[in-house]
Amino acid sequence: MVNARRVVVTGSSGKAGRAVVRELLKHGYDVTAVDLVPFDAVGLPRPLAGNLRADLTDFGQTLEVLRGMDGVVHLANIPAPGLTTPGRTFLENTAMNFAVFSAAVQGGLKRVVWASSETTLGLPFDTPPRYAPVDEEHFPLPESTYALSKVVGETLAEQFARWSKIGFVGLRISNIMEPHDYAAFPGFWADAHLRKWNLWGYVDARDVAQACRLGLEADVSGARSVIVAAADTVMNRPSRELMAEVFPGVPVAPDLGDFGTLLSVREAGRVLGYVPGYSWRSMVTAGRLRQDRSAPEG
Repeated sequence: MVNARRVVVTGSSGKAGRAVVRELLKHGYDVTAVDLVPFDAVGLPRPLAGNLRADLTDFGQTLEVLRGMDGVVHLANIPAPGLTTPGRTFLENTAMNFAVFSAAVQGGLKRVVWASSETTLGLPFDTPPRYAPVDEEHFPLPESTYALSKVVGETLAEQFARWSKIGFVGLRISNIMEPHDYAAFPGFWADAHLRKWNLWGYVDARDVAQACRLGLEADVSGARSVIVAAADTVMNRPSRELMAEVFPGVPVAPDLGDFGTLLSVREAGRVLGYVPGYSWRSMVTAGRLRQDRSAPEG
């Protein structure tokens, strides 16, 4: 287990960042939150070690916020395609990743955990995947400059890890959801094509936080990148049925569970010990989400 107790979380005010800060504080880490937007520290289980505003495209600022730290969970990036111009997305994400990775090496950090993306696997799946569930062998297949920025980030991580011997853990994170987002899921159920773009995948923000903590703690050398998703899909129909309707002819693994994820988390389990702990289906059983047909636990 890596002894990285003083940790910076970049992008701490985002959906994933808020969950990660809370997860790390709950497990006894000394956390410094870093973002362009101040972190709301209300209701945290223990005080933050720091709450900083920084532009991580600036190497000097990045070096300063990582000074004296043991590890970094780097979530700060433009978080999706289409939020700004393709060129700005690529340049800013690449600049941030380069600055954080460089500063981590220069500062002698023990571990870098960072947000890659499910988009590196071929999203949106306008062209059918080669097989399902999609796993790490489906990489790289970027279909946008956003996805390309993440592929470049993974290449940067490989080289910085080789030069420094620091472990770099890239998380190919699926579509992040918080519990209140699950109320929208019934709106997907009538048309399987609405969410085909990522094979009906999602991940609870609390499971992203778990994966980030495990990334700090796991015995990892070099640069490793793994898919982080929920154990099931957003749909109330069996996964094999969805594939047959939307992607007929695509091979599907024989051991796929009824509602099993089509974004494989087996490698994340093997490398990090990641086991998804949250599903929208628990809200169904608790009577908090309307359902139109049976959706047992996946």
